[in-house]
Amino acid sequence: MSEFLPYGRQSIDDADIAAVVRTLKSDFLTSGPEVEKFEQEFAAFVGAKHAIAMSNATTALHVAMQVAGVKKGDRVLTSPITFVASSNCAAYVGATPDFVDVNPITHNLDANALRVAWTDDVKAVVAVAYAGQSADMPRIAEFVRSRGAVVIEDACHGTGGGFMRDGKTWKLGGHPWADMTVFSFHPVKTLTTGEGGMLVTNDDEFARRARLLRSHGIERDRSRFEGFGSEANGLSERGPWVYEMHELGNNYRITDIQCALGRSQLARLDSLMARRREIVAFYNRELAGLSWLATPGVLDEADRALNSWHLYTVEIDFSVIGRSRTEVMQALKAQGIGSQVLYIPVHLQPWYRKTYGYAPGKCPVAEAFYARCLSLPLYPALGDADIQRVVKAVRSLA
Repeated sequence: MSEFLPYGRQSIDDADIAAVVRTLKSDFLTSGPEVEKFEQEFAAFVGAKHAIAMSNATTALHVAMQVAGVKKGDRVLTSPITFVASSNCAAYVGATPDFVDVNPITHNLDANALRVAWTDDVKAVVAVAYAGQSADMPRIAEFVRSRGAVVIEDACHGTGGGFMRDGKTWKLGGHPWADMTVFSFHPVKTLTTGEGGMLVTNDDEFARRARLLRSHGIERDRSRFEGFGSEANGLSERGPWVYEMHELGNNYRITDIQCALGRSQLARLDSLMARRREIVAFYNRELAGLSWLATPGVLDEADRALNSWHLYTVEIDFSVIGRSRTEVMQALKAQGIGSQVLYIPVHLQPWYRKTYGYAPGKCPVAEAFYARCLSLPLYPALGDADIQRVVKAVRSLA
């Protein structure tokens, strides 16, 4: 039988392995030079002033909430078509996570629906880049900022991607329409560090606090010390060991081992994305004629070639082909083709329904998309014969 093709898979080469081995043989396994170099290189790549590497994207989202000053009594709006971390981060700080329906083409947070859903207690909006395609960040930012709230871009699917606006290309994380952007380096993402995440921002104070909260709230910059110069507290000696804890932070640090892998992956990210785009173009061409299947859409065709394409999610009218989604997934699996459902709308998860009273009908466009969606294999190691296998298997469903 042919090799099984999962819906996603990491792309690791000899250079990645060598980078990790070099770090394992070095003096630093964590909190060392690889972390700082990865941050600098990533910031330069996306076009942001600051990049703060963290243990994963969930911790980065949590820190973004803290940095933005989100607290109990506040509301945070996000998309229901995302992983639960995009909204959980608001609950972590005591705020109320709430959901805005999605655009029927991109399945990202809809800028028009955002206006309708707005309430005076909204402190921040988390705009998700589903499958790698950016939300309409300029429209979202114009409205959110006019209400005095913070814009956080959840680009966990979008590392390396971008969009066109007024004739200029902007990378996710490097454009002016987000106050902070968070990325994920999970194995199935476009760039991986095994686990890991990054928070980028152009705001100096946001960056300073994010670094502080990443590591127990501890400050080691002696020029900023407040309490150790006074004889009254008995701690006037300022030796090289001295540190100050200014906030109740967390241990959200990433390792040098992970960042060595990230740096190696970043060096070939453009080629990894190019292969993803080739695969998407083939899928789109070969599946376009199926009346019961819709290929992924974009709001602006100019942005199609800038999408990082983390996922290839089609919409299937299961009633037309006379098979349930479970039956379709089983049929594909029997032919060695993996698939996945991404995502169950977050507001319909049991904890959200129990805690906040959310129910079906809150986000009808998102719920309709969920009923039809199915993600097919998409990762750079797929060969041309593999892609043809996927297309043949999909076509055989009806």
